[in-house]
Amino acid sequence: MAFGTRQSEMITSRDNSLLRLARAVRDGKDESLIFVEGLRLCEEALNSGLKIHAAIYSNEIARKERAAALLAKLEGECDRLGEVSESLLASVSYTKTPQGMIFLAERPASGRQTLEFHQGRPQLLVILDSINNPVNVGAIFRSAEAAGATGMITTGTSSDPFSPKALRGAMGSAFRLRVWSGATYAEALDWCKAKGIKTVSADLSATKPHTDIDWKGSRALVVGPESTGLSAEQVQLTDESVRIPMQGEVESLNVAVAAAILLYEAQRQRSASS
Repeated sequence: MAFGTRQSEMITSRDNSLLRLARAVRDGKDESLIFVEGLRLCEEALNSGLKIHAAIYSNEIARKERAAALLAKLEGECDRLGEVSESLLASVSYTKTPQGMIFLAERPASGRQTLEFHQGRPQLLVILDSINNPVNVGAIFRSAEAAGATGMITTGTSSDPFSPKALRGAMGSAFRLRVWSGATYAEALDWCKAKGIKTVSADLSATKPHTDIDWKGSRALVVGPESTGLSAEQVQLTDESVRIPMQGEVESLNVAVAAAILLYEAQRQRSASS
């Protein structure tokens, strides 16, 4: 099927070089690219300005108006287009049920320099330390963007925010938020201190409720591992610590849920003061 003046190749072999590349990116063996799957997520990737190196789509989805429109937009934006059968797409799909379309896109910049933003307004950052569930990482990215966060920092022991599962959870937020990935915990806190950004840790043993601190200035919310949370030593390194009041017999909240509650309190205060 042709889109504009670009002719897509019909792929019939499971050993095609484009399919081999897709599997390598999917499995993290080629980290120069990211694996984006599903029509909506592919739309988000293209609309965010990511360079799309290759696209693989099923002959069934190509007949649908929305997918055809997206493929037409790839004219001049994509080096290689491959059309496959649904069964062949399943051989490279990350999900149990193929989503009809896969983009192999350039990995977004994710170094310290991405956070060297203009300091003219209060910043709201999120630091993820050792969050090893990619679903939670993606969910926190999504909540962070919705609550107006201006950047994210993930430590080297956290899941890759650009892995297929994390990207699905973030639903495009990882393409748009500024990200510093692979920092150490100490590096993240030292950088915040140098920039005048106060760090606020989420801690079950904190005495202060999350609504009792001032979120209106530049702040970085720090959340720790799903199973243990931040250590006492890590909490002591932050400027403040807060807890979320809970009733009943509940001991803790899912880290993505807790992060969302804290971020929306920050958003509430910041909106009220603007």
